[in-house]
Amino acid sequence: MTKYIEREISKTANNALKIMPVVVITGMRQVGKSTLLRLDKNFKHRRYISLDDFTILEAAKRNPEALLDGDEALTIDEAQKCPELLVTIKKIVDKRRSPGRFLLSGSANFSLLKGITESLAGRALYLTLSPFTRREITQSIKKPPFLVNFIQDPSISPFLKHDPIRPKEIITGGMPPVCLDNQNHTALWFKGYEQTYLERDMRELSQVADLLSFRNVMQLASLRTGQVLKISELARDAKLNSSTTSRYLNLIETSFIIKRLLPYLRNKASRLIKSPKIYIADSGLSCYLTGIKDISSDSKEPLRGAMIETYIAQNLAGIIETTMPEARLFFWNIQGRYEVDFVIEQGREVIGIEVKGASVWSDKDLTGLKAFLKSTPKCKAAILGYNGSEAVQLDKKLWVIPLSLLLS
Repeated sequence: MTKYIEREISKTANNALKIMPVVVITGMRQVGKSTLLRLDKNFKHRRYISLDDFTILEAAKRNPEALLDGDEALTIDEAQKCPELLVTIKKIVDKRRSPGRFLLSGSANFSLLKGITESLAGRALYLTLSPFTRREITQSIKKPPFLVNFIQDPSISPFLKHDPIRPKEIITGGMPPVCLDNQNHTALWFKGYEQTYLERDMRELSQVADLLSFRNVMQLASLRTGQVLKISELARDAKLNSSTTSRYLNLIETSFIIKRLLPYLRNKASRLIKSPKIYIADSGLSCYLTGIKDISSDSKEPLRGAMIETYIAQNLAGIIETTMPEARLFFWNIQGRYEVDFVIEQGREVIGIEVKGASVWSDKDLTGLKAFLKSTPKCKAAILGYNGSEAVQLDKKLWVIPLSLLLS
């Protein structure tokens, strides 16, 4: 039996349960939600039920009040399968609002599912469990993330050497059955994951009739990971109309397979009307969907940079969700002239991060960051993350930092 590895979201969720009557943990299927809720020291004392159990699901639908009877702290896994239960939870919370009463989990994004958000509006805090981060895999979460300390005080030790991120880490990604398995059954596991996702989850969630077209959209989206989303082009390549393509993308996002990253603009309202970038939530899944098996520096794989960027995106999302709750992740692009891969905004603090997969860098790699600094006076630091070993401060606000340090 694989040893339980602590997840960084555990502390965040436990703190939330001390304040909120309902805490909801969502995320991709097989990302480790059930294991977290059953085995983590902060939650294993709670009464646990799973709606994956048909008998319990039927009981929840027929008589939800009886299932929820009592005052003990209750954990409900796959709660989205029974909306009737959520209505009953709302009534119980409205009658007596006690912190930590319900801990829910689900493999579909509750905030995007019709009706469910309204049931728990103002009563629940939503958290997303990402694929395993590099910090979690290396069991290094006892220390605060580098980014948390760096935003507070931009400084580094120039004498420390850092090991580069290995191509295998990106090919493997962060899905627990893959990244914690030493048997190297990556492709076989992802094949089964894709089949289960398409044949079970999508049929349950939306009654998708044309699974071939749906799978095609998912694969085409994976080929565009790290790129600005253009629905019309995606629809053209999928041989579907824009409306159907948008619907399929929304379903894929609802189940956390893709994530949309909004552009960072001075006018916050305009972020909602500009095209986002899309990322597959796990680099291992993205490599599988695109058929990539080698992203070493000498592989000449055209999507190598996109896969590295996807890996960085999933790690940044995991760190921000669990340790920087007030922070938001964006990208920056000015009319195709300048681009910065990631922008982290936390209150009045802003940092820009450009990702380079090579082990060396040059001045031209700093062009976008310099433009971002010039146009964003409140930017505290601009970072070129590269797959080397040494950290260097180039200017008051300009840094070159190893990607392994950035994600530590």
